[in-house]
Amino acid sequence: MRPDIIVIGGGTVGAAIAYGLAKQRQQVLLLDGDDGDFRAARANFGLVWLQGKGLGMPAYQALTRDSIALWRGFTNEIEAETKIDLAYEQNGGLAFCLGEEGFEQRRHDLMRLHNQRGEGAPDWEMLDRSALERLLPKVTLGPKVTGASFGRHDGHANPLRLLAALHGALLRHGGGIRHRARVERIEPAGRDFRLILDGETWVAPRIVIAAGLGSPALARQVGLEVPLHPERGQVLVTERLEPFLPLPASGLRQTGEGTVMIGATKDRPGFDVSTTAEAAAGLSRKTIEIVPALAQIRLVRQWAGLRIMTPDGYPIYAQSQSHPGAFVALCHSGVTLAAIHAETLAGAIAAGVLPENLSPFHQRRFDVPQAA
Repeated sequence: MRPDIIVIGGGTVGAAIAYGLAKQRQQVLLLDGDDGDFRAARANFGLVWLQGKGLGMPAYQALTRDSIALWRGFTNEIEAETKIDLAYEQNGGLAFCLGEEGFEQRRHDLMRLHNQRGEGAPDWEMLDRSALERLLPKVTLGPKVTGASFGRHDGHANPLRLLAALHGALLRHGGGIRHRARVERIEPAGRDFRLILDGETWVAPRIVIAAGLGSPALARQVGLEVPLHPERGQVLVTERLEPFLPLPASGLRQTGEGTVMIGATKDRPGFDVSTTAEAAAGLSRKTIEIVPALAQIRLVRQWAGLRIMTPDGYPIYAQSQSHPGAFVALCHSGVTLAAIHAETLAGAIAAGVLPENLSPFHQRRFDVPQAA
């Protein structure tokens, strides 16, 4: 098979794009890395989330909103194709508030986002403590909890099943996957691109670089400078419990298997994916302030992963001007944006032109004009 498009990076972002391209009847080859890579997909919290996103970047709020609108159909389609249950639920989501000041600050921040959007009624509401207790009858809240914001469009899914389903659906649509395939070099080959791997070479007229933290070195070879840095997040997981938390919350959710995921921290130790006792203690203290009964529950796992972060925290989508046909796609919300990556973004890449609504995400926004 001579591919029409090669996607470099087999995580959630790359796999969603590759799946969408295969649905567009493109001959797609997905180059996946190996277990030594910094895979953000395996450390994902699993939220499909809108509330609180996009302050100062209206285009990102719109992109997130559009993706979530596609998520139910996306889920139904990929589950039918692969028979993999994504465990997607969209019953709303919570962000707990501690203290009256925290409650009012949350209201203020969400209202700023709503005013930035400038249309429609708010799709969130502030719940005081009594309303929150009625919503969570099996939870005894800590004394500092004054309420929560409730986002009507928020939800969660199983991120590992999502990744497996994307790979499976890609294969069902005729795409190919090469595992343990690390691209060492990209070279122009006439109007094509030659990808040099360890022991093999692939050629295609178009490529998509979606290799997470490995993307800057590859993108530079096709004339794209993409500023990224790793941000470590650590998560705790409890033993399995009877269902008690019916809605996901920012930093706290109960999975379909009964475990409770607690997260997530943010720090910048470089490419260090080790876990720390300090993070575990901080996450535990915060969680017990919200649900004191969890202090009696056994923790069974702690993990760390690296987020793909740009200087402003928002995605990068671009096509190279010097090397047309070479695209880059990077973000840290690969689960939430999976639906729009598989639909809108994949369709645009297949057509060879990114739409105007993605222009705010070009990496040129980070260019600093040189002094005269």
